[in-house]
Parts: sequence; structure tokens; C-alpha cells
Amino acid sequence: MLKGKNIVLGVTGSIAAYKIANLASMLVKLHANVTVLMTKNATNFINPITFETLTGNKCLIDTFDRNFQYSVEHVAVAQKADVVLIAPASANVIGKMANGIADDMLTTTIMACKCKIMLAPAMNTSMYENPIVQDNIEKLRKFHYEIIEPDSGYLACGDTGKGKMPSEETLLNYIRKEIAHEKDIKGMRVLVTAGATLERLDPVRFITNHSTGKMGYAIAENAMLRGASVTLISGRASAAKPPFVNFIQVESAQEMFEAVKENAVQADIIIKSAAVADYRPKNIADNKIKKNADDMLIELERTTDILQYLGQHKQANQFICGFSMETENMVENSKQKREKKNIDMIVANNLKAKGAGFGVDTNEVTLITEKSCVELPLMTKAEVAEKLLTEIIKLKNL
Repeated sequence: MLKGKNIVLGVTGSIAAYKIANLASMLVKLHANVTVLMTKNATNFINPITFETLTGNKCLIDTFDRNFQYSVEHVAVAQKADVVLIAPASANVIGKMANGIADDMLTTTIMACKCKIMLAPAMNTSMYENPIVQDNIEKLRKFHYEIIEPDSGYLACGDTGKGKMPSEETLLNYIRKEIAHEKDIKGMRVLVTAGATLERLDPVRFITNHSTGKMGYAIAENAMLRGASVTLISGRASAAKPPFVNFIQVESAQEMFEAVKENAVQADIIIKSAAVADYRPKNIADNKIKKNADDMLIELERTTDILQYLGQHKQANQFICGFSMETENMVENSKQKREKKNIDMIVANNLKAKGAGFGVDTNEVTLITEKSCVELPLMTKAEVAEKLLTEIIKLKNL
């Protein structure tokens, strides 16, 4: 995912420095080239050899170190960097950067960088809330540095409050958001539905389906990585919530319909991958479900056809994609469904193929439009999401 990307990690003098070893390892596993710069204070918390072992690159500390191939080292590192993350960022280094002080390898390299620079402040709560530190952070924001807000919690000093460095997974997500993908739909608004809706029969029983939300969540994440503003409307799901999306949790089909109706008008691309329960109890609202000792008698009614509604209310220049789950005549039935619903594309799921469908990390689908029918072999749902959005972008002539 990050192959060919050059990432610079700046590590400063904070107890949270030890966590960056895990982040460096995570980045290397994604095939990134990682260079670590440390302040001298940071070496009191973690040994540079740790980073050198994990990254395969020399850990840079001393601006005047002569043990390297000839080049102006801090300039060379800055020129090839795709993104810089300073984590943990101490109050001292934040103050230096905000006021143009470059007196060590880390700060001189930062001064020479033209790529995106992100900081994750980590310090005692009182230090973080100090107005001078806050003023320095705001000054850096003004100069387009991205500040990753610290978490609140128990700190190494024994205090509880704001100032805790976010998890390595969170820091990785910020890096991925910045450089993992070309921003080919930057500024576009993408609406995705995912997961399974649920219709309650009583406090215990309900109607639902096997959808895990994995496909829709993969689509939402891929759209986010490509620079889109993403709204994800989700029913029940077992997938991890994608970062940096507007997440709307719903339960019933009606709740999903209302959320879609509210957000669809402004969307440039709509992808309905949610598996909506087709039926709901007709008389549950007035508690007229009939029961006896052995049976529950329920009158059912169809839920709102969300895809039909979207097709009927399609906006100019809006692209709508739905999903089809057919057990027979998959392609032909899906073609008819696309025409009937008045949508631009339908993704036909091959539920009979091994490794495809619900509850797995792979899928085998066919992308059907008015003029094309593109069969995709079995691949991960993340790869399907990539191919799907690429095809939509091509069709929209973006």
C-alpha cells in the first residue's frame, strides 16, 4: 500500500517515544521506506539501534555526523520525503518549530521540507494546556502543519487528562490518508451505505441478514484515501469503522432510508452496498403482534426500496451504484434490476463462488453498466473497492 513512499518519523524527548518503534514496524510491513530522526533527548527513552533494526536505515541524530555517504543530509532527507510525522512532539520542539529555530538534525530537516508535516503533541496536561504551547500550536496550524489532537487518559506522570499520544494505529491512519493513494476524487462527496438493517419483532427477536458491512466499509475507506468527503451510513456490521468518514449508525431500514434521503441530495457519487431487510412487522408499532404458547403470528410489509428511491430522485451529474445478490441468472437479472432502478451501475455479487459473498474478506463481482459488463476475479474486498471506484471515475470522466 505504501510501496515507494518515503516517510520521515521525527521522535522527540517524551516517554511516548517507545511507541514509535511499533509504528515504524507497521509502516515497513506496508513496504514504506522509513527514515527516523531523533532529538538527543529522545535517545534517553529509546535506543536508535531499535529504529535502525526495524527500518534498515540509519537513524539520524547529529547534524554534523560524518558517518554517511556524502550529501547535505538534512536537505537530502527533506527532498525525498513524501510526508513527515513528528510523534511524540514535545513542547520544546513545538516551540522551536513555531519560532523558526533549527538547531538540531530534526528541526533543520523540518525547515527544509516542502511535503506535508504532521505533529502529534504528547506531554503532561498542564504543559499541553499552557497558553504559550497552545499559541505555538496555533501558529503551526496557520503555516499548514497538521496537528493530530492528543487523547485524554492516564499519563505516564500519573495525571489524568489531555496530552496522551494517540495510538500507533491512529498515527498510521493519518499517514495513509495523506499518501496511500492519488487524490483523484478530491473534493467529491461520496455517500456509501453498508451493513445489515434490523427489524425488531420484540425485545429479543428480529429480522436481519448475514451482511458484515466489509464491502461497504472497504469502499468508504478507499474513497476517503482518494480524497473524497465520505458519508457512511451503516446498519449492523462486524468490520472496523473506517477513519476520517462521517459515520451515521442506523438500525432499521426506515432509519437507513431517512438518513440516505437526507444526505443523497448533496452527494456526487452514491454507492448502496447495504443489505436491507426486505420485510418488517406491519403491526409492531401498535403492539398488535399476536402470540400464544407456541407461535408468534406476524403480519409483514415491504420495507422502503432505497435504491428505487435514489433512481427516481437522481440528481444531474450524480452517479448511483447499487449491489445485486442473485442466486441464478446473475448477470441477466442484475442488468434488468439496473434498468428498473434507473441507476448507472450495478455490482452483481457471485454468491455461489467459493470465497465470495457474506462474512469473508474476498469477493467475486461483475460491474454492469448500460454499455459494459466487467467481470472481476476473486480478490480482496479492498481490491474490489479500488477497481469499483476506478471504474466509476472513468465513467464520470473525472
